[in-house]
Amino acid sequence: MVYRLILRRFFKPLLTNLSKKTVNLNIDVFTKSKTKLLEWVARRRSPIKIFLAFPYNPYHPQPYERFTEQGVLDRRKEFLIGKEYWDFLGGENTFEELLILFDSVGKKFKEKIRQKIQQVAKEKMSK
Repeated sequence: MVYRLILRRFFKPLLTNLSKKTVNLNIDVFTKSKTKLLEWVARRRSPIKIFLAFPYNPYHPQPYERFTEQGVLDRRKEFLIGKEYWDFLGGENTFEELLILFDSVGKKFKEKIRQKIQQVAKEKMSK
């Protein structure tokens, strides 16, 4: 089975404005991110969708609840987290397909990864 994440031409302007952040932002980073999102809206002549996106929810299965974002961002309108983010990028069921893919790759390379970790640990311990 071949898995592909297809990013349509529609997303090209959006992708140029993506920036990587940790999923556990501090209050100052949330505030700066909100300012940046509003600046992007102000600069565009056509309507755009703005949001802060996290590839995963570190609190899963609980909802994303970071005290530093309280009152800064509207979670329902300005966040895409985990499944919502991946399905937005690649279409319906992209998140589930990625989970299957990661599971498959993990099983395939599990032994090689374990051996490499042991090798690196052994080298570090012998120094």
